[in-house]
Amino acid sequence: MVNLTLRQLRYFQALSLHAHFGRAAEACAVSQPAMSVQIKELEETLGVRLFERSARHVRLTGFGEVFAERADSILRGVDDLGDLARASREDFSGRLRLGVIPTIAPYLLPTVIGHLSHSYPLLEIHVRETQTSKLLQELAAGRLDTAILALPVSDPAFEEIELFRESFVLVRPESETGKPVPSPEKLREMRLLLLEEGHCFRDQALAFCNIQSALPRENLDGSSLSTLVQMVSAGIGVTLIPDMAVRVETRSAHVAIDHFGTPQPFRSVGMIWRKSSPLKQRFRQIADLVSTAAHERRMSSA
Repeated sequence: MVNLTLRQLRYFQALSLHAHFGRAAEACAVSQPAMSVQIKELEETLGVRLFERSARHVRLTGFGEVFAERADSILRGVDDLGDLARASREDFSGRLRLGVIPTIAPYLLPTVIGHLSHSYPLLEIHVRETQTSKLLQELAAGRLDTAILALPVSDPAFEEIELFRESFVLVRPESETGKPVPSPEKLREMRLLLLEEGHCFRDQALAFCNIQSALPRENLDGSSLSTLVQMVSAGIGVTLIPDMAVRVETRSAHVAIDHFGTPQPFRSVGMIWRKSSPLKQRFRQIADLVSTAAHERRMSSA
C-alpha cells in the first residue's frame, strides 16, 4: 500500500500550477527546502518522477500529468467535505478562493471586497486574477471556489448566474472630440487596438466589428486596457473598453470617450461555480452582493 499524505498532494498541486519551487512554496506558506523535501519524498514513495527539473523550468512528466488529474480529484473531494461543514454553519467563514478576469478585477474588486468583508467578517478572501481559460481550468480542478467573468461559459459542469450587463465605449485621441461615432463597419477600416490573444474582451470587440481574429494585427495588440488607452492617447489608433474601466483608465490620458448608438456593444458579467459544490447556496448570496456592489459603483461613477 502506497502511503501518500494530503500535504504532499497539496504541495504537488501547487508546484504543478506554478511550475516554480519558490512560487509554489510561497503559495503554500512554507520554505522552498521544505517544499522540495516533500516532493522528493512523494516521488520516492511512488517510485516515479513527477517533474522534469532544469535550471529555469519545472515541468510535469507524462506520468505527472496523469497523476495531477487524480490528485486534483482527491483534493477537490477533501475540500468538498470541508465545504459541506461550512455550508451547514450559520456564519460563512474560512477561505474563499475567488477568480476574476483582468478586465474586471481592477475596477470592481475594491467595491466587492469591501462588501464581502462587511457581510462576512470571518471570511478569508484569496483573489486570483487571470484569463478565462485558466480560471475555468482551476475552477474545475478545485483550486478556485468561484469566479467572476464574462458570460456565457456554457459548460455543463458549472452553474452560472448573470450579475449585470455593461456597454463598451469608444476611446479616441482627444483631437477627435466631437466627431461622429463610427459604425462597426467604419471601425474595421481604422487602427483598432485590442487586447492580446486569450482575453475574452478581445473576442467580444472583434465580434462587434465583425473582424476575423485570425487576421494579422501587427503592433495593434496590448497586454492591458491601460496600455491600450495610453496607445490611443499617443495617437496610435482607437480602442474599445468596458464602461467600468473608463474612470480609472482615462483620468490621465488625453482621449475622447464616446458611446455607440444602436446596436450598442455590451458584455454580460456573471459568477460561476461547480454545480457539485456544497457552497453553491452561499455563492448565490455572494452573487447578489456582487451585483449590488456593481450597481453602487455604477451609480457613483454616473
